Amino acid sequence: MGISSEAFLQVLSAPATRLYHKDFCYGNSNVFVPDRDRRGRGCRFTQSRKVNFKNFTGIFASIRPDGMNHKKKKINNLEGLTCKCGRAEGVSEAAAEELRKTLIGGMNNSDVSCFESAQHLKSENGGVFSTSDLGTPGTIHSNLNGVKDSFEDEAWDLLRASMVYYCGNPIGTIAANDPNDSSILNYDQVFIRDFIPSGLAFLLKGEFDIVRNFILHTLQLQSWEKTMDCHSPGQGLMPASFKVRTVPLDGDDSATEDVLDPDFGEAAIGRVAPVDSGLWWIILLRAYGKCSGDRSVQERVDVQTGIKMILKLCLADGFDMFPTLLVTDGSCMIDRRMGIHGHPLEIQALFYSALLSAREMLAPEDGSTDLITALNNRLVALPFHIREYYWTDMKKLNEIYRYKTEEYSYDAVNKFNIYPDQIPPWLVEWMPNKGGYLIGNLQPAHMDFRFFSLGNLWSIISSLATTEQSHAILDLIEAKWAELVADMPLKICYPALDGEEWRIVTGSDPKNTPWSYHNGGSWPTLLWQLTVACIKMNRPGIAENAVKIAERRLSRDKWPEYYDTRRGRLIGKQARLFQTWSIAGYLVAKLLLAKPEAANILVNLEDTELVNAFSCMLSSNPRRKRSRMGVKKSYII
Repeated sequence: MGISSEAFLQVLSAPATRLYHKDFCYGNSNVFVPDRDRRGRGCRFTQSRKVNFKNFTGIFASIRPDGMNHKKKKINNLEGLTCKCGRAEGVSEAAAEELRKTLIGGMNNSDVSCFESAQHLKSENGGVFSTSDLGTPGTIHSNLNGVKDSFEDEAWDLLRASMVYYCGNPIGTIAANDPNDSSILNYDQVFIRDFIPSGLAFLLKGEFDIVRNFILHTLQLQSWEKTMDCHSPGQGLMPASFKVRTVPLDGDDSATEDVLDPDFGEAAIGRVAPVDSGLWWIILLRAYGKCSGDRSVQERVDVQTGIKMILKLCLADGFDMFPTLLVTDGSCMIDRRMGIHGHPLEIQALFYSALLSAREMLAPEDGSTDLITALNNRLVALPFHIREYYWTDMKKLNEIYRYKTEEYSYDAVNKFNIYPDQIPPWLVEWMPNKGGYLIGNLQPAHMDFRFFSLGNLWSIISSLATTEQSHAILDLIEAKWAELVADMPLKICYPALDGEEWRIVTGSDPKNTPWSYHNGGSWPTLLWQLTVACIKMNRPGIAENAVKIAERRLSRDKWPEYYDTRRGRLIGKQARLFQTWSIAGYLVAKLLLAKPEAANILVNLEDTELVNAFSCMLSSNPRRKRSRMGVKKSYII
């Protein structure tokens, strides 16, 4: 059985040509042994010290630097040292064929002929491929001609340059890779939410190993210890990010080890745990299986356990009365104080998608009955709650405008005691006659009427919104193109908070000033989610127009993290350049528009069984007997 092509290319780019196995066997032991190693093949990675897996804070694999590329750059000052695995004497025909297919997958016709000629010379000479001779997939033709063929070629070069390696194998991409930025902060780390578009780009390109490695290694960083310490992550929590550190090996000055150092929010600004990381992890796991056809990863015992731990964390009983997930400010893409504490739409849409994805992948077991029952119950209640109470259009605004307040009874129309004066003046003028959207948040006596792009787009993708609501959301985006897309797609939220409201809600946050960053800034990474939503609703033209607008500036502006001003005309005042998820988001949008059927790896279709179950639940609800006859009844689910 051949080694992975990414691992092969990575080792070949180093001064010494050695092969390293990509597959680790994760378990409660002091030695990580690949599956193939147990059959007498492959290499062995040994831990440098005992690790308590119940309080797992890092993964160690002993290596000796021989100039191989663990991170983005080569280590050229260490020579003559060897890895603790055997030297590969040759490469099997299957491995060579895998490598050939992977390389050719990223080339055009002229690149293919160049590659095959080089391969022929290599076989005649009995040598080894050199990446300095061939280049990397997607860049060979550019290197031969001395120019970039397109924005896509440039984007692929930048995405590959952002790749992070752990023990010689690709494991993720850093958040930003601007060589001229001296203020790195945590942008040199691999963020789970940031890697999603990168992982999808690699999946759609047919490069599966980096995504597989990412899934399995982040799983090992998951918090396993149940704790009451308010400064420790809860059981099942996935980290917000991690960093690969190369440190000296204890007791051996001539060797180093790679260490995965996770951050659960302890070092983040605001010290907020990431609620969305585990949800994104499940979504990516499903996408990996559907795209690669490799279901063995999701069937692994440790992966099944990881899914269950995330679900138990999200489905745990609490004081909340609603099926939505109660979270604090800063726990998702909007990771600073922006007044989204409570039940923000973004989390609910990701939550619903993750529940559906998990139900597809969970293996039936006797011990999982209660968990699956809780999962199905939430899947029935959550869409009703969101569709009924979060939706707003001109018809709904007229209803809210005439609400009666202080209603008590099961028959109350204004169940959350919303005061009509909460309707903001801007919304009455802004709402189009055709179209609508899901509001940002709902709590007692509070409706956040801001339009949040990610939550609305993912509600379409996950089928949390009905078919009619999904089309209405896209209608609104088209009708309000000048406000939501303008000169750079896509507004993260609309409108921006300003004046006294900005000071109170954001705490006078100097980064979230009006029309900047999370407060009404424009984020190119949202292109890919817009594209998936448009493809699902068979309206790809909307995404195509947005991509064309982005192409005018993204490369020229050096791929910024976000844009400022109402129309997105200025590069964000604190935006990082060469932001990886801006690059990857563009690539995923282009790949999906070229092959729309590939969007199915992300889309969740509405489950008719859930719809029928909800109908049955309403008909058997005992509260119906308490209501007065002749009165139209609604229920808080």
